Amino acid sequence: MKTSLFSLALRALLPATVLLASCGKDDEPAAPAPDQGKVLVSHAAAAANTTVTVFVNDQQGGQLNYGQTGTYFNINSGTPTLSVKNGTQVVASKPLTVAKDQNYSAFVYSPTATIGSADLLVVSDDLSAPATGTAKVRLVHLGVGAASPVRLTVPAATPGGPTTDLTPDVAFGTASPFAAINAGPFNLSVTTGTAGNTTRTPVIAVGDGTGAGTGSKTFEAGKIYTILVRGISGSGVPIAQQTQVVITQNN
Repeated sequence: MKTSLFSLALRALLPATVLLASCGKDDEPAAPAPDQGKVLVSHAAAAANTTVTVFVNDQQGGQLNYGQTGTYFNINSGTPTLSVKNGTQVVASKPLTVAKDQNYSAFVYSPTATIGSADLLVVSDDLSAPATGTAKVRLVHLGVGAASPVRLTVPAATPGGPTTDLTPDVAFGTASPFAAINAGPFNLSVTTGTAGNTTRTPVIAVGDGTGAGTGSKTFEAGKIYTILVRGISGSGVPIAQQTQVVITQNN
């Protein structure tokens, strides 16, 4: 049987028809991903030491107990509001300014020892790689009632020898920039002093960074660390909320 010219033409058109039929709205180019930065939240509010839930605008970002630090999470660039809540109660809230590809840390802290006292300290995180053979450290001072300002200091190599300051003065409720430190084990100190006086007075030992204030911490080359003073100074403070120094790693 001979095939008609009409049938041949119809067969030739079928593949194109199927292709056109498969092209619909589902094949439209996807919208570009929004610009984003990253934020890490640390719960250091000793006077509001309840479990808190982190929110960015209305999106939940996880829960933290007092003393816990989360991990970096993505957040759209712009000016979102960061809130921490205990149930439905807002513990602290602050608008952020988030730039594309930038990193930030947000510390929930207590400005005073009054029960429930809480605020947010937001700082930019320079996570560029440390120089070869070094690490980077910074000091964040959130210790209620502790001496202020303080510095992060390398103790003298020999008794009576000179100490070395790693940071400038850090007032309560603020953070220092990151500073370089040679890789290796150190028992750093948080110290205070008076203007014009080169002698530093120890406030609290960093130790191994667990809060015990004993031992030493090995700072690894290429790593970036935050050294945080938190807690409340004074008599009658529960052990878990007393002033201590802890170390967290940012990379």
